[in-house]
This record gives sequence, structure tokens and C-alpha cells, in this order.
Amino acid sequence: MVQPGDPANDRPVAVGPVDPLTVPRFAGPSTFARLPARKDVDRCDVAVAGIPFDGGVTYRPGARFGPHAVRNATRLLRSYHPGLDVHPFAAQQVADAGDIVCNPFDIQEAIAQIESGAEEILSGASHLLSVGGDHTIALPLLRVMNRRHGPVALLHFDAHLDTWNTYFGAEYTHGTPFRRAWEEHLLLQDHAMHVGIRGPLFSPDDLADDERFGFAIVGAMEMNDVGVADVVGRVRERLADAPVYVSIDIDVLDPAHAPGTGTPEAGGLTSRELLGILRGLAGVNVVGADIVEVAPPFDHAEITAMAASHVAYELLALFACRP
Repeated sequence: MVQPGDPANDRPVAVGPVDPLTVPRFAGPSTFARLPARKDVDRCDVAVAGIPFDGGVTYRPGARFGPHAVRNATRLLRSYHPGLDVHPFAAQQVADAGDIVCNPFDIQEAIAQIESGAEEILSGASHLLSVGGDHTIALPLLRVMNRRHGPVALLHFDAHLDTWNTYFGAEYTHGTPFRRAWEEHLLLQDHAMHVGIRGPLFSPDDLADDERFGFAIVGAMEMNDVGVADVVGRVRERLADAPVYVSIDIDVLDPAHAPGTGTPEAGGLTSRELLGILRGLAGVNVVGADIVEVAPPFDHAEITAMAASHVAYELLALFACRP
């Protein structure tokens, strides 16, 4: 793997975060991980964008404040990832592209704005890491991924399936993005997988529909029996060598690890389990990712935002480890 200072790396040196040994981590710029803004660098391998939209939630709002909270929590990140032996901020140019501004009162317009905003960001960047916002944002992001890569394999971490049809007649909500994505042929058949699903459902038909859409499921309770390594093996087999989009609802974590979310469910993954699964995907062809449903009004001591910041760091490491 190419590391900083490696003569095999003939690319320009990446501009990294502010040095925490020079400027304390509670000071300095308010960008993601105190990285440069996108406008301040000539090239960009991974753009990080906030999408402060939560007009699609069905219970507790507040995820519109997620991007700000996660950015603040990333002040604690450091530059070297010892688990994967990679420098995520030096092996690639990462920059903060700011927020995609979208209409908080009109879901359809907001979806169109997110789609065009992501398209614009990716016109000057190779990959996009999005921080929501609620899970509605995944659909427009998958549309953009489809235009760039064709149908993608989907790795979805969540307590909920998010393949429901409608809520109160609304087709576009945070519980429907992957059904719409399947209908729009954005996903590779038999390469989609949920991890962490748990809790009550509306009907047995929910699971039947989900299976019909070609999803496989690793339930949260299975972690008790099989462990992280087995889950990683199943996920890698499912994704194969396809281009992969990773979508992470922070409520995949147990409320003990992520209380600040809109629809918490007991019995979730620990933060260590989630980070371990992500770490086990090094070398997978990850082309895009999002982290959603961080709702700071319900957070305690920034527990959820801190968890999300480390999830973001693992995703950036996966981008750095792409084939």
C-alpha cells in the first residue's frame, strides 16, 4: 500500500488536517476533521459533504443537525489508522465540500437538489462521503452512483429494512429509499445486503418483499452466534468484486452506543462490532458511502456523533484501500 513519502507515489502531496500538536483539536477550522475546504485544494479524491435534510423522518426529527455534530466530533480523529496500516488523509486528498442545501418543506424538491448537488461535487472529486440527514438522502445519491458506475452492490447497515412502500401515502421517506432504488434498477441483483436488522415489523410481508427485491440479511441477533469475522466473510462473498455503495444508518448501533437517533431499536450492534465489520472490508471496491440519522437533540455527551465520526474514519480508510 502506498504511504506518505513512498517514492512509488508520484502524485502531489495531499493537504491534510491541521496539525493537532500545533493547534489544539478544540481550535482551528470547523471543517470535517479540520481538513481543507474543497475550494482550497486543486484536486480531490474524496469529498465529504453534509446533507442536513430530515423532512423524510417518521418519528423523531433532528438529523438535520447531524452534519454539524459529526464534523465537530471528527476533531478527535488522528492521521494514522494502525488497524489497516494506512494514512487516510495522506494516501488520498480528502476535503470538506460543505453542505448540500435543500428545501426543508418539499421532499421531492429536496431529493432533486441532493441529486444535483452530489453530481456537482463529483464533477470535481472521485468519491463522495455524505453525512446526513435522514435516510431519504440515499436514493438521490444512488441515482448519481448509477450514472457513474451503473448498478451497484449495496451494503446497508441499519436496524430497519428501509424497503417499505409508503408512509401515509408518501413514496419518498427515510423508510422507502431502497425499495425505490430497486424499482429504478439502481442496485445489482443479488448483491444487496442488510446488516443489523432487528425489532418488530409491520407484517411478515415486509420480509417477503425484501427478499423479492434481492436483499440478504444478517440480523443483529446473529452477532451473538457468528461474530464479526463470519459476518465479514458473508458480506464479502455477497458483494464480490462489484462497485459497492455503503449506507450506514447510525441506528444499526444499540441505543447504548447511539442514543441520538430518530428511531432507536434495542438489541443493536456495538460500536466495536460495526467498526470491525467495516475494517474487514479493506480492498472492497467502495465507490461511495453515507452515514445518516445522527440526531443531536437526542444525543448524550456526543456519544452518537463520536461513533459516527469513527465510522466515517473507517469509510475513509476503505476508500484509501480500494484496489
